[in-house]
Amino acid sequence: MPSTLPSPSELGHEPAPPVAGAAFFDVDNTMMRGASLFAVARKLYQRRAFTLREVLWFAIHQLRFLTRGENLGDIQAIRDRALLMAAGFSVEDMVALGDEIYDEFIESKIWPGTRAIAEQHLHAGRQVWLVTATPLEVASVMARRLGLSGALGTSVEHVDGAYTGRLVGEILHGAAKATAVRELAEEQGLDLDHCWGYSDSHNDIPLLEAVGHPVAINADRRLRRYAMDRSWPTYDFRTGRKAAAFGLKAAGVSGALWGLWRSISAIRGR
Repeated sequence: MPSTLPSPSELGHEPAPPVAGAAFFDVDNTMMRGASLFAVARKLYQRRAFTLREVLWFAIHQLRFLTRGENLGDIQAIRDRALLMAAGFSVEDMVALGDEIYDEFIESKIWPGTRAIAEQHLHAGRQVWLVTATPLEVASVMARRLGLSGALGTSVEHVDGAYTGRLVGEILHGAAKATAVRELAEEQGLDLDHCWGYSDSHNDIPLLEAVGHPVAINADRRLRRYAMDRSWPTYDFRTGRKAAAFGLKAAGVSGALWGLWRSISAIRGR
């Protein structure tokens, strides 16, 4: 008669609970191509929240982002300009615009490869969170539309249902992302050693080093070198990465200029 092994409970030991894990994704140039704040600016221009001149200012910074990657000075300048323009804007209107912003400007820019990685984590039973400097209201819509667990984003103060133009805390960028992830992990009972982090920017190295499995996606030069030195996995979903460096840069600048011209033409047409 075949013997059977005793269960852990029969031996007086309960089976170990499963380790809670999660994956944290940066948004700009990691989950989507370009800067999500530019999408917000374009939509607000359609609603006449500000002028074409201000949209052009955002467009120039979007072009710089596409051609040279994330820069802290640019992010702070975009943050300050966006906060100034948001003052007095209704929180209810922003929440309502979130789905329109996603449908019109963000959905087509989602990297299929990054989305597939996020879905793999979900299928494995892990939580998947966006971690971004984008306003929380817009980041939350992105997470919902992508079927993710939630989003950590920059919080903007509001009083009586309207934005004041001031931040609650600090912009969710750099080391602040790592702090937010640690706080979420404590709240959700997550073991960061069994979590994954994904980003394109060297500014997010604190976030990547806070988890047990850091991964570089569409990495800028500094992050790519940092990841290689530490044998981190890297993915690049941008087209033409095997082209010669000069040809790649020329194509990127030309494409960005063409996209900028098309965007401005579409906005003026509306």
